[in-house]
Amino acid sequence: MTGESVTGVILAGGLGRRMGGADKGLQLLDGKALVQHVLERFAPQVDELLVNANQNRVHYETFGCSVIADRFPGFAGPLAGLHVALSSASHPLVATVPCDSPFLPSDLVARLQAALLCNDAQLAMARTFNQPQPAFCLCRRELLPQLSHFLEGGGRKLALWYRTLKAVEVSFDDQEAAFSNINTAAELANARQGEA
Repeated sequence: MTGESVTGVILAGGLGRRMGGADKGLQLLDGKALVQHVLERFAPQVDELLVNANQNRVHYETFGCSVIADRFPGFAGPLAGLHVALSSASHPLVATVPCDSPFLPSDLVARLQAALLCNDAQLAMARTFNQPQPAFCLCRRELLPQLSHFLEGGGRKLALWYRTLKAVEVSFDDQEAAFSNINTAAELANARQGEA
C-alpha cells in the first residue's frame, strides 16, 4: 500500500427499515453474515478496520474488529458513522463502505487514494456511470471539525456535506456490479438464488 495509512470503517449503524427492521449486516448470504463478506473484501485494503454499529454490538464484536457506535443520537445516518470513525481512527485517512455491499471492489481504496492524492482533494468517492456512490468514500481524518459542525447544524445527507469540500468522484464504470447492495428481504432472496 502506498501513501498514507488508512483506517477502514464498515457502516452498519442503520435501523434496517427497508429490511423490515432486521440488522442488515447480520443477514446471511452463502452461510455468512453480509458484514463478514464485506470485511473479507475490505480488510486487505486498509491498515485498521472498525465497524460502526448501534445495535447488536456483541454480535459484531465476534468478527474481530473494534465496534464503534454513533456519538450523535437518533440513528443520524452514514454521516454519523463517518463522524465517529474520524473520531476513532488511528490513521490520517478514513475509508467507508456500507455493510450491505458484499461484492465491493478489491481495489476500491487504492483507486480512491490515488485520486485523492492526485487531485489534492479532501475526499474521494466512487461513482458508477452517472450514479454517485457516496457511502464508498475516502477522506482525511482532519475533516472531523467540519463534519461535527455540519451534523450539529442538522445536516444528515452525505452528498450535501461533500459539496462543502474539495471532493473528487472516481469512476468505477468497469465494476458497476460490485456496488450492488442488499437493502430489502427481496434483494437478499435474489442474491441467495444467485448462489445456486
